[in-house]
Amino acid sequence: MAPMIYTLYGFAIFFFIFWCAMWLLHLIAIFHGKYRLHKKVQDLPGDDAYPGVSILKPLMGVDPHLVSNLETFFTLRYPKYELLFCIEDEKDPAIEVVNSLIEKYRKEKDIPIWLFTGGSTVGVNPKINNMHTAFEASNYDLILISDSGIRMKEDTLQDMVNHMTEQTGIVHQMPFTSDRNGFAGALEKIYFGTAQSRMYLSADCVRVNCHTGMSTLMRKCVLEEQGGLKAFGSYLAEDFFISKHFLDHGWKTTISSQPALQNCGVCDVHSFQARLTRWAKLRMAMLPLVIVFEPLSECMVIGACAAWATSLLFRWEPLVFYLVHILVWFLCDWLLLSIVQNGSLPFSKFEFIVGWLFRECTGPYLFILAVFDPSIRWRNRRFKLAWGGIAQEIKPRLKSVDF
Repeated sequence: MAPMIYTLYGFAIFFFIFWCAMWLLHLIAIFHGKYRLHKKVQDLPGDDAYPGVSILKPLMGVDPHLVSNLETFFTLRYPKYELLFCIEDEKDPAIEVVNSLIEKYRKEKDIPIWLFTGGSTVGVNPKINNMHTAFEASNYDLILISDSGIRMKEDTLQDMVNHMTEQTGIVHQMPFTSDRNGFAGALEKIYFGTAQSRMYLSADCVRVNCHTGMSTLMRKCVLEEQGGLKAFGSYLAEDFFISKHFLDHGWKTTISSQPALQNCGVCDVHSFQARLTRWAKLRMAMLPLVIVFEPLSECMVIGACAAWATSLLFRWEPLVFYLVHILVWFLCDWLLLSIVQNGSLPFSKFEFIVGWLFRECTGPYLFILAVFDPSIRWRNRRFKLAWGGIAQEIKPRLKSVDF
């Protein structure tokens, strides 16, 4: 019996320490978010203080918010930049959208605008294939890669460049969302403002690679030393490996003070959960220890484990401990979301309670789905991942036909 008791106590100590570590992450995220986010954008002195920026916009298809999202890049308050739109399919209706915006702003904005169609196959990553030609043709040393669903404020690019110090190689926006109606919109904002922000802000604070590539400013010369964007075409999570390359070569990465405002046209619970599941699969392929530690980071899971652990170690009442844990976690998430939002939330406190409970209860289930179905579905294509994140496309089998 002695070995069994020692094993139980060992697990109890591990769960209790992990539970304490999660609360430390809560505090780091709250204080770092308060210190780091939503700073007033200061103008740098001098007429030539701001370097030129090449903005790469990979597009595929048209959604209801595409026009309004793209317009925000025509109205940026930044002295020198160019827009490079990347569209792989030459029959994509997004081409008409881009051309109409070029015609609309031709007289108002004196900025170079380029449209690249056809793409080029340099790897399995569709986004890299789409952007490769535009990257090679870009004229400035600072490259901003921005997804089609991103909205920008007039001073967002200025804010990002302000954070690009001599030692910094990447400035990225922390993922967040625009204000949207409906339960799915509230669910997205709750997730990105709580669970995602907690990990993102704490990782940025301790200089751990947390980079997501939906809105990223980076130095072109560093990428060219590796061979350009095509060097990362074998990965689906190219953003992680690009950031890793910068860090491995002594460059710093940091977040800007303005979070990224995602505003894609598709906003429903199923699509959102499919996205979370896809991200979990990518994380497991890149960092196998995620399989153990990520489920434990969920409120309901670590709370139950810690309740059992404290009942064994300290003889505390587990049910009371568990309920208090959930309540305090909930209050901390509300505070963190308020910091990230930096204004009134577009939903009521009751809607937050419902959305928060739904997200926390379904999180472990989505992770289990990711474990048992490791293949990645990206639009109409499927990929499988090897350990280390290298991807291989799964081609559909041709059906035999009897003649």
